[in-house]
Amino acid sequence: MSSYSVFDEDENDIFSGTPKSKFFDILRNASSSIVSDELDKLMEKLAICECILSEDRNFDIEKDLEKYKIENSEEIENIKKSLYLEYTGEIIQRLDS
Repeated sequence: MSSYSVFDEDENDIFSGTPKSKFFDILRNASSSIVSDELDKLMEKLAICECILSEDRNFDIEKDLEKYKIENSEEIENIKKSLYLEYTGEIIQRLDS
């Protein structure tokens, strides 16, 4: 049984790209209103996360995010790939409706 997962994908695979590259392909070809709506949802989630994190007055968001990124880089890369797939799916789903 193969241990392949979408997270092992590279730019030379059968699908010609990574989750990130496919996401940007979809962004370039989808309706601008759909892309705008999906990016607005993404920004809203980011704003909510920043609000939650900044409730702690001693939290330096840029410094602490960079530290966390360094300490958890592999997990973050996997989650980024998963999010690219999720948002690509959201845009494609709206194109089909």
